[in-house]
Amino acid sequence: MPGNSIGLLFRLTTFGESHGAAIGGVVDGCPAGLKLDLDAVQLELDRRRPGSTSLGTARDEADRVEWLSGIHEGITLGAPIAFLIRNRDARSSDYDALKDIYRPGHADYTWEGKYGLRDHRGGGRSSARTTAACVVGGAIARQLIARNGIAVQAFVSRVGDVILETMPADLSATWANAARCPDSAVADRMKALIEAVRAEGDSIGGIVSCMATGMPIGLGEPVFDKLDADLAKAMLSINAAKGFQIGSGFASARMRGSENNDDLHLGRVDEDMQGLPEGARVQRPAVRSRTNHAGGSLGGISNGEDLAFEVAFKPPATIGKAQRTVNKDLEEVVLEAKGRHDPCVVPRAVPIVEAMACMVLADHVLRQRTARMAALGAV
Repeated sequence: MPGNSIGLLFRLTTFGESHGAAIGGVVDGCPAGLKLDLDAVQLELDRRRPGSTSLGTARDEADRVEWLSGIHEGITLGAPIAFLIRNRDARSSDYDALKDIYRPGHADYTWEGKYGLRDHRGGGRSSARTTAACVVGGAIARQLIARNGIAVQAFVSRVGDVILETMPADLSATWANAARCPDSAVADRMKALIEAVRAEGDSIGGIVSCMATGMPIGLGEPVFDKLDADLAKAMLSINAAKGFQIGSGFASARMRGSENNDDLHLGRVDEDMQGLPEGARVQRPAVRSRTNHAGGSLGGISNGEDLAFEVAFKPPATIGKAQRTVNKDLEEVVLEAKGRHDPCVVPRAVPIVEAMACMVLADHVLRQRTARMAALGAV
């Protein structure tokens, strides 16, 4: 089935359903010789897994990754990297009552309309459970782009009307609380709101912000594979994602050019270069922006500034309140859903947003190697 892969040179293909035996994936195009920290890959899975935050679903999956191919003694072989994550705590019987009912806000009706059948157990292939495979692919990509000095950090910046107004200089506190917000006071308000919504049997949406630092100039392939266009596709492929903006985004529609344009100045070519490989150092720009309304991308090509974007997530569709819907016999019915579900997806979406960003950047880092003859060298 098409639509199960992302990337051109660094490419992830995923497989599996929410309540099947396992989910997994194959990463193709990762260069040989990359020494992987496999414990770091598992850590990123642990941050996404069900039960990782008190504000999420009660489903408790260990999500231990099993490596099947492409790695020997922790080093990539240049071959496809195949991996498996087994489903241990599915409880498919929770969904028996939903077999013939189309759940509001879910893909039940559209999936069956496209394929003529569907896996009703937790949404099958349309479930957010499949994003665990994306986190593994992203964890590998993160270690690849780190060789170029690129780092990716996401965090929750909004839950309902609770907003992180000022981004702290230090984002390390993001993982110190269940809300995944770097400001502890704002995180407490987010947590209180999510818990109140859950107590009402309802759900709520929010925003995950993401920043990539150490960006080189030149990533992105005009015209149709712009860096920001590929990021938008990757982010909007995440379950429940409904909006994407980069830089000033939608606010730029209210601005004048004199406000939105980023003034340029001459920076130091060697700034922030210490410890980076030679190939990474020569890509850093001498021309810098005084502001970053562009969000790190001009004409779909990275300009060397921090890549800054936001992803908006809708409230989870499964709620405890009664909802009107339709069944397969085309009868109007009332649904009162049961099971284990997130009242807000944004805390668990943080590692997924990071993973998708890392994969897009890894793909474009490899593609940039083909942009100039000098970068190819002797074969």
